[in-house]
Amino acid sequence: MKVILVQDVPSLGKAGEVKNVSDGYARNFLIPRGLARAATEGELRQLEQYKRTAAKQARQSLENAKALAERIAQTTLTFKAHAGEGTKLYGSITAAEIADKLSAELGKEIDRRKIHLDAPIKQLGSHRVPIRLTAEIVPELTVLVEREE
Repeated sequence: MKVILVQDVPSLGKAGEVKNVSDGYARNFLIPRGLARAATEGELRQLEQYKRTAAKQARQSLENAKALAERIAQTTLTFKAHAGEGTKLYGSITAAEIADKLSAELGKEIDRRKIHLDAPIKQLGSHRVPIRLTAEIVPELTVLVEREE
C-alpha cells in the first residue's frame, strides 16, 4: 500500500515522502496514529501542489535573506559607553542591545538569538559580529564602540 508520510517516521522516511509499506503496517500503525495518509490520486495531487508552494516560499525567503545580508554587511552600528583609563568598558554591549539597535536601523525585526557573540563586547574599538540569518547566510556586522564623554 502506498502512503504519504505526514510526520517523520524513524527508519521509514521524512514528512512529505511517498512510501510503499505493507497493508497491515499502514492500516494498523501509520494511519491510526496520524503518521501517514493513504496515497490516493487526490492526495498525491495535493502533495505536489504543497511541494511547489513550499519551494516557491523557500526561494522567496532565500532572496529576502540575501538582500537583508547585503544591508547588514554595509551597516555600522556605533555605541557610546563609559570606559576606564584603557580600552576596557565599565559595562558591556550585549547581543540584545545590538539586536535592538540593528532592528531600529534596518526597520526589520532581528532576533537577538541570531547574533553570535562568544561573549559580550567589553572593549572600545571596532568589532565584527556574525549574524546567522540562515544556515548558509551569515553576514558580519561592524560594531563600533566609542568612549562616552
